Amino acid sequence: MEAFPEAAVRHWDYPRGVAGVRLLADYAAELGITIPPVPVEGLVPAQVELAVVRALARAVPAAGVELGTRYHVTTFGMLGYAVLSSPTLAAAVDVTLRYLDLSFIFCVPRLSLHGDVLHFELDAGALPGDVARFLVERDLAAINTVLGELVPGGIALAELVFGFPEPVEAGPYREVFGVEPGFGAAVTRAAFPAAELDRPLPQADPVTVAECERRCRDLVQARRRRRGVTGAVRAELAGVGGMGLGAAEVAARLLVGERTLRRRLAEAGTSFRELRDEVRQALAEQLLDDGALSVADIATRLGYAEPASFIHAFTRWTGRTPGAHRRR
Repeated sequence: MEAFPEAAVRHWDYPRGVAGVRLLADYAAELGITIPPVPVEGLVPAQVELAVVRALARAVPAAGVELGTRYHVTTFGMLGYAVLSSPTLAAAVDVTLRYLDLSFIFCVPRLSLHGDVLHFELDAGALPGDVARFLVERDLAAINTVLGELVPGGIALAELVFGFPEPVEAGPYREVFGVEPGFGAAVTRAAFPAAELDRPLPQADPVTVAECERRCRDLVQARRRRRGVTGAVRAELAGVGGMGLGAAEVAARLLVGERTLRRRLAEAGTSFRELRDEVRQALAEQLLDDGALSVADIATRLGYAEPASFIHAFTRWTGRTPGAHRRR
């Protein structure tokens, strides 16, 4: 058995398909939870999905495990079909890691062999603290659900430990994962016999998996090209004093002309204004949640000349005023 490749992404901030945020929206609707507006098509910035996760985590902080069971192989679109048609579980894991940015995961996975046991760790170190536990539980439950769909009878975990304190009620963990969990570990980790990786998958098909991998490759190449220019612009805007920059100033920092920058953004399916709004919304929600600054101070930090303009923009983004957001 060959070593697994490194995950294609090392951070959660990559654009995602709309299916993931729609699943979150449907779950929130079932529970009667108000969430920020979500798109109905196209790619979704990770910060937009994170805002929906944050609303769910506030309203139902213990629901991460249950939510994870809603993610099925087919939820992941072309990546899901590539996984489903892989010859073995090892091949399915391999293709998932290579095209991880076609998934909805927020916790970066790390796999390692320890004798005849495979350790699967989820790194939540880069996640905001208020949603880290919720997303760890969701991501691990989603992985467990998908494994159960791939392998007849599922996979019996040899170990399951979480990198956070023990909750009041551990019943949902035992029910979903089928094992007594541990808590308070340095990192969240699941383990199962490495021999499971060699198990053939019942829906394996060499022609289908080859076609699905080709389509996955095309999709990630397009997304990664888009993330190149958009990621650079987001980074400049999110930096210290970045919100006061215009398109010409950002272009100069990136060593391109303003017209060239705007053309590249248009080719990536976005615009400078849309990216600035994305970054402003993410920063605004973070600053409002922190509670250290007044609405007027946040407006200044985000480059608005007056608080009224910020309040109007925030209401347009989220459907509620900054004050209402903070009270929630």
